[in-house]
Amino acid sequence: MRTFSTIEGLPVIDLSSGNECGHVLDLLFSGQEVIGFVIDQKGWFNHHLFLPISAVSSFGNDGVMVEERKVLHPYKKEYKEEAFPLKLGKRKFQGKPLLTTEGEKIGLVEDVYFSEEVGTIIGYEVTDGLLADIVEGRKVVKSKGQLTIGEDRAILSI
Repeated sequence: MRTFSTIEGLPVIDLSSGNECGHVLDLLFSGQEVIGFVIDQKGWFNHHLFLPISAVSSFGNDGVMVEERKVLHPYKKEYKEEAFPLKLGKRKFQGKPLLTTEGEKIGLVEDVYFSEEVGTIIGYEVTDGLLADIVEGRKVVKSKGQLTIGEDRAILSI
């Protein structure tokens, strides 16, 4: 189990050549499943790539390993419509208030915990603000029920 923040910015490395393909920029998910990652390529005019989680060979402390570069696909509009990004774009999940189905506010979404082997989201890291983070620390909410993401907030069945 790991959080997205532990892999954000890591290089994606092609095992067949040893070359770097880009850096992890964002996580895409739908429901409770991580679909993949947005990869930022080097260069000014390069487009972002999409790395399906099923194509990741391993996650390390210093890089995300893939068998070969051809597992990366252009980041297309379909991915933007099917999945929610964690950090980037208009539909981003980070920063949204997370409420229970009973109407209780848990906090603002900061990060997700996911199983790297199967790509299932296990929990959410939430914050009540900087001062609360310093005094109490961030809370981790385990994901057991359905997650509904709206325009202004997310609702989690606990």
